[in-house]
Amino acid sequence: MRPAETTADIDYRQLYEALLARCAQLEATISKLEGEGAGIGSKKPPFSNFAYEFFTSLQYRAKSMKAQLDAFTSGEKYVDLKAEAKAQLAKSEKEIKKLKQELADTRRQVIDVRNKWAEIFDDLEKERAKEREGQRRELKKMEERALNAERQRDEAKDRLLEKTRELYQAQTELEDERDKNQTLKSQINRDHANSSTSSSQVPNRKKITNNRVRSGKRPGGQPGHEHHPRKRHEPTSKVEIPSPAEFADSPDYVPTGRTIVKQHVDIRLVVITTEYSTPEYRNVRTGERVHAEFPGGLVLDVTYSGRVKALAFLLNNYCNVSIGRVSELLGELTQGEMEVSTGMINGLSGEFSRKSEAQQKEAFADMLLAPVINVDFTTATVNGVQMNVAVCATPNNVLYFARENKGHKGVKGTPVETCFSTLVHDNESTFYSYGDAHQECLDHVLRYLQDSILNEVTLKWNARMQLLLREMIHFRKHLDPEDSRNPDEIDPGKVAGFEASYDEILRQAKKEYEYEPLGKYSYRKGYNLYLRLERLKAEHLLFLHDRNVPYSNSLAERMARVFKRKQHQVMAFRSFDGLDKLCDALGVVATFREQGMNLYESVAAVFDMPDSKGGVQAEA
Repeated sequence: MRPAETTADIDYRQLYEALLARCAQLEATISKLEGEGAGIGSKKPPFSNFAYEFFTSLQYRAKSMKAQLDAFTSGEKYVDLKAEAKAQLAKSEKEIKKLKQELADTRRQVIDVRNKWAEIFDDLEKERAKEREGQRRELKKMEERALNAERQRDEAKDRLLEKTRELYQAQTELEDERDKNQTLKSQINRDHANSSTSSSQVPNRKKITNNRVRSGKRPGGQPGHEHHPRKRHEPTSKVEIPSPAEFADSPDYVPTGRTIVKQHVDIRLVVITTEYSTPEYRNVRTGERVHAEFPGGLVLDVTYSGRVKALAFLLNNYCNVSIGRVSELLGELTQGEMEVSTGMINGLSGEFSRKSEAQQKEAFADMLLAPVINVDFTTATVNGVQMNVAVCATPNNVLYFARENKGHKGVKGTPVETCFSTLVHDNESTFYSYGDAHQECLDHVLRYLQDSILNEVTLKWNARMQLLLREMIHFRKHLDPEDSRNPDEIDPGKVAGFEASYDEILRQAKKEYEYEPLGKYSYRKGYNLYLRLERLKAEHLLFLHDRNVPYSNSLAERMARVFKRKQHQVMAFRSFDGLDKLCDALGVVATFREQGMNLYESVAAVFDMPDSKGGVQAEA
């Protein structure tokens, strides 16, 4: 307990010294204040309430301090403080002992709690280890399941990949079949409206519609239009009909001075036969028989004139009536007086070919000088073998050439081989090796575009190009016929606009075909047409720059149809020589027609010409 007492003594001594210093300070302050008050004099100035209260408070505090100082000075206070300090110390030691006991109890509790917590932690660790072991086993199971799932996924991917390949293969085959189907449909639906096939080649074809807008008027002449009566003929006999007595003798009727004339026209085939005769003489020495010369051409007992031959020839080769029917018809028209043999009719083509060599050479020479020639090939059948016929036509001359092959062999010997003209044709590659310039037939292009529209319904370029070409053709048709300038000189702005639209549509076609590429079996005619229009732009639009060039090859195609009608009538020619002779004859007949000549009289004049090979061979 000694150290505690020493500490208390030190504390009280310090307190005592502090109080003593404080009292001394207060006494000094009071003495100072009293001395200052005494120096003022007998007359003291009045204090304010605050100062008075402050001064009084200092006096009380000074007395209290002095009392405390006296207590410390006498030792009584020190004794009381010491006793009080001992009591407090005892109390504190008791409290310390109590606190130590509580601390010991607390330590025991802490140790107990710590042990319990250790047990709890051990249990938790065991449970955690057990849980981790379960989780590890579960994780191992999950890993195995994941591996199994991955294997199953890989197997499923492999199966899916295989199925995808099968699906792709099936879709590819389906697309190919669709393309084949579309191609076959396009071939089945191909006719004269969307291809170069002739309308006569299409069985059960639909009626060709008339694109003109109905006016609602009745057929025939319209009110206000000029009357087009039938042609009147010079009468061979006249019959005057007397006026009825009811009109002539009646005072109610008077003559108008007008005579009503109506003609009844009839036709009759009359056989005119001129018989030549002369006496015959025999040489008594040599036995030679002689007579006077007959007029030229009279060799056989019966010789037919050029008119008879012209009629039979035109019926057979121009009207395409069979040889047997021609013979029968001539017999019927002459009441059986004329019996023309089928052999003679069959030989007329050869005779006409020989006698018209001058006309053929003249047409050939004129065609070499023509600025534009329409050319085409068509097929012919000779004894079941397919041959070809080259057709060359200008507005004034037509020539047919029988050929065994097309191509350069077919062109050889025709005006196309040596000419420097513009050739109009339907994209025949052979013709591009000849001539000075070329014009593609736009009628064929329009039909090919129609075929593309029907079979490529998702594309837009084909319909636009079809409308543009029709607008170009309309522009060309309605040019002033009296204006000799070329279309691009008459309206250069419009022609330039046509060409710009042409290029823009081809760019659209390129984008459309690049967006959806064609397959192996896709319908390709539209794409091929686009490539041809792009590659041969100048050859498709030449008619906009040269007034002499037509926009289509219809002239040569019309001439080709003349031969095709004959081919259908004969079915098959017996020999190539017969085909060649017929081609010569048809060319001269077509030339007569194109030149506006009287066909019957011109053909009769050719037959009346002398035959260089003799009349016997001609009619044998």
